Amino acid sequence: MKTRSNIRPAILILALAALATTQAAAQEVARVEVSPATLSLEVGETATVSATAYDAAGNVVDIPFLYFSRDGRGSLAVNRTTGEFEAHKGGEYTILARALGPGRISGTMTVTVAFPPLDRIEISQDGGRYYVGVTLRHKATVIDQADDERDVPVTWSTSDESVATVDRFGVFSGHAPGEVTLSAAAEGVAGQITYQVTDNPVTAMAVEASQARGRTGDVIHFAATASDAGGGTVDDIPVTYGLIADPDVIATADFPPAEVDGMGRFVAYKPGIYTVTASVPGQTAHATVEILPRHVAEEVQLVGHAPVRNVSTSDLWVWEGVDGRDYAITDTHSGHGSTYWWDVTDPASPVLTDSLIVDARTTNDVKVSEDGELCVISREGASNRRNGIVIVDCTDPRNIEIISTYDDELTGGVHNLFIYDDHVYAVNNGIRFDVINIEDPANPHRVGRFELDTPGHAIHDIWIVDGIAYTSNWNDGVAVIDVGGGDRGGSPENPVEIARFRDIGGATHAAFPYRSPTGKFYIFMGDEIGAPAFDGQEADRTPQFMAGYIHVVDFTDPENPEEVARYEIPEAGSHNMWIDDDRLYAAFYQGGLRVLDISGELKGNLYHQGREIAVYKSYDPDGVVANAPFTWGPQIHKGNLFFSEYFSGMWAVKLQPRRTLIP
Repeated sequence: MKTRSNIRPAILILALAALATTQAAAQEVARVEVSPATLSLEVGETATVSATAYDAAGNVVDIPFLYFSRDGRGSLAVNRTTGEFEAHKGGEYTILARALGPGRISGTMTVTVAFPPLDRIEISQDGGRYYVGVTLRHKATVIDQADDERDVPVTWSTSDESVATVDRFGVFSGHAPGEVTLSAAAEGVAGQITYQVTDNPVTAMAVEASQARGRTGDVIHFAATASDAGGGTVDDIPVTYGLIADPDVIATADFPPAEVDGMGRFVAYKPGIYTVTASVPGQTAHATVEILPRHVAEEVQLVGHAPVRNVSTSDLWVWEGVDGRDYAITDTHSGHGSTYWWDVTDPASPVLTDSLIVDARTTNDVKVSEDGELCVISREGASNRRNGIVIVDCTDPRNIEIISTYDDELTGGVHNLFIYDDHVYAVNNGIRFDVINIEDPANPHRVGRFELDTPGHAIHDIWIVDGIAYTSNWNDGVAVIDVGGGDRGGSPENPVEIARFRDIGGATHAAFPYRSPTGKFYIFMGDEIGAPAFDGQEADRTPQFMAGYIHVVDFTDPENPEEVARYEIPEAGSHNMWIDDDRLYAAFYQGGLRVLDISGELKGNLYHQGREIAVYKSYDPDGVVANAPFTWGPQIHKGNLFFSEYFSGMWAVKLQPRRTLIP
């Protein structure tokens, strides 16, 4: 069903009719019971849980369920459709069964998995040779018989305390020349490492900064040189870096004015004078730098608003059409399958050109082919329980036509997708991505698929640049996959994994690659923590709150990725993002739209470094929830910044240089 004339009233009538039906269905499911209520298993064992839905009168409601475990990600492998699961790691976990209908009614059960006995302890150190006076911390990794890491207390000791000692944190100090063995023990197993402590040969130290002046957020490298009595360099002695801070403004805060790490990488959060020290036992050197304000803030000018106030808006895509005009598509979340097309050639006055209603509860994602001729829409919650994708001819956005649908083995729902080189990469039921050839859009067909091999794995999103796919996999972090542009022989028919990185948050929801002019290659990995409290339709109309932040991972060496920075704001969590020309455009739900300067090398919390260029929160008194910013996704297009708002549709703003007073 679609509209061509009198579009706005028709859409509203259709949506309200669907809403009435949806609300009636939601009233049927009052509670969900999961059986059994508790289970105890060993690692490697399997079991199956089942769920039953009841209405308010206690009658059974026939409805499908989605089975999953949030706290069991990576520990339980749960079949989302059948409720069968396998235990992979010890612990206590909750399995949820959610009725697949409005209201998101769920039931829970608890499974306890016994921990296997411990197998071994592996000891690692910070690096460097042991000389008299050197102190380094060691870390003990405890591994059980299932080859999983365990968090258990470890007891540290040395074989000869006159040569070296160790404290309860694994901090090991050399006192005299000689051989000594360091041990870590727990629950009957132990790990050991032997050192030869020698006399300290260092008689002089020097340290140099890579630059004498910088701005807040600039990374300055300090290089230390230790020398012996003959003037030779001692390269293998560990160097400790310290910091003497003299910020321009002294105030109590929950973050320091600057930081320096063990590799001599320094970054300041406040302007001022900073002295970095480089020390080895008996010798210290220092260097001082001046830090100035970054001064990157710009003003945000509201350009236009394409209101959608009857349902919640999800993602958007903006592109130049084949006729040379600019267009945008907005999808809907729990919006009864609605998708809207807009002419945004004049972003100050967006015009609704057409619409489409497909059989779905949510059309979460939409993408447009590189030539601007095809639109592909994701589907979730179809009435016939077949979802998949819808391929649409959008050569004329005033007269869009469905070309075909594809749902073969995609019935669990497609939440996100990407179009690249005549192929659709569709996130399938949150488990894998399927590759669908659309060279002939009337006859789409699957040519490949990719799925992680970890227990309880999941996938949420996919993004492709230059033939490399970046998938966001919740607890498994980001996976980098060759689908035709790498050196691993990958293709759409045979995706090949290049690398994988699990950030410290374990909630990777979206990822965006960025090749910096500095030569660094970063991947920005966004958390999503906490499910929305409601779908926007309940009577109380209260705003939602989300958490999580953006992790910045240096992937320059894909064999050794390193999390080096983050963008964490205190009041909200991250969602979708876009990067262009040294700028990060990020949606932060209730925190609004954020624009961040990501030029130069990145380190530390970017939020505190004066890198924020702009913040914009959209308020619509007539929105699904009135005056409640809940920013979903941004896209920069021809100098205008478009973004979707969950409660109020699509907005467009423009950044302008901040005006300064001239005396």
